[in-house]
Amino acid sequence: MNARLLLPAFLLLIAPALRAERIGEVDTVFKFIGPDHKIVVEVFDDPRVAGVSCYLSRAKTGGIKGAFGLAEDKAEASVACRQVGAISFTGPIPRQEEVFTERASILFKRIRVVRMADSKRNALVYLVYSDRVIEGSPQNSITAVPVPASQQIPIK
Repeated sequence: MNARLLLPAFLLLIAPALRAERIGEVDTVFKFIGPDHKIVVEVFDDPRVAGVSCYLSRAKTGGIKGAFGLAEDKAEASVACRQVGAISFTGPIPRQEEVFTERASILFKRIRVVRMADSKRNALVYLVYSDRVIEGSPQNSITAVPVPASQQIPIK
């Protein structure tokens, strides 16, 4: 198969894990020049688990640096994942997998959401944290979505 055909198909498969839909925002600090500092609320759907959506709130730095995308956002973030429909799996899932990532600075910092499968309790656990090339942050938030008792989580 041609590699040129595989790349677009691969990008379509991972696209849900790369983007979040902005739900809203609130200003936290007024800035005379450039956008205000704010907290944004976004939502993304778990790419391998239909019926589960995750709501993410995080700080966005404003000002001149924020306007040009040069600011480093704070490490604070919170996640709340909920069952929003019938839960179904696209296939077996890994015990632990990154399901969302977004840039929090121009080069070195990212906000990440990792899904972990808790087979014993039949639940999906989601962890949000920030990492950096040299030094990450221990600040994190966690949430869990119970899977119906009649349905087993298919683990790879």
